[in-house]
Amino acid sequence: MAHSTRMSLSYRLRQFRNALQSQVAPAEYELVARLLPPTEQRLFLQMPLYDQRHCLDVYQTLVAAGERDEFLLRAALYHDCGKVDDNGRPMALGWYVLATILKRWSALYLIAARFIPAIAIYAEHAARGARMAAAAGCPPEIVETLRHYHDPHPQGRAARLQWADEQH
Repeated sequence: MAHSTRMSLSYRLRQFRNALQSQVAPAEYELVARLLPPTEQRLFLQMPLYDQRHCLDVYQTLVAAGERDEFLLRAALYHDCGKVDDNGRPMALGWYVLATILKRWSALYLIAARFIPAIAIYAEHAARGARMAAAAGCPPEIVETLRHYHDPHPQGRAARLQWADEQH
């Protein structure tokens, strides 16, 4: 992803602005309550508002594309749950912005991930989310989707989740 729109500074600034203005409507929380069992609802609810909004947007993108796979749609609703630290604290928005900018320079990003805990959490959030989902008793299909959606060449559900995630 050398010079894609996703990696551009203007894209990241828009993403940051949108995060600051994030809102989730009561009807959207009702949707989450209808679609997710209580353990999965907790994965959604522990995320900060901006990640909840993002996950709902990814879900809506999949639905608009005609996706009906229940496991994929449920995974979309909490695919970023791994950005919460081991004490249940969400990743601060400032660290998130720094991590996404540092990703443009992979060597610097990898060094930062070794020394800055928040950047390490971001770098490992897919694997962390998969572990959290497994611990919550989520179906293996969801756990594997979360584990692999940031792979360089994901397959199946993970590829479809990555596509939708990249739209936002």
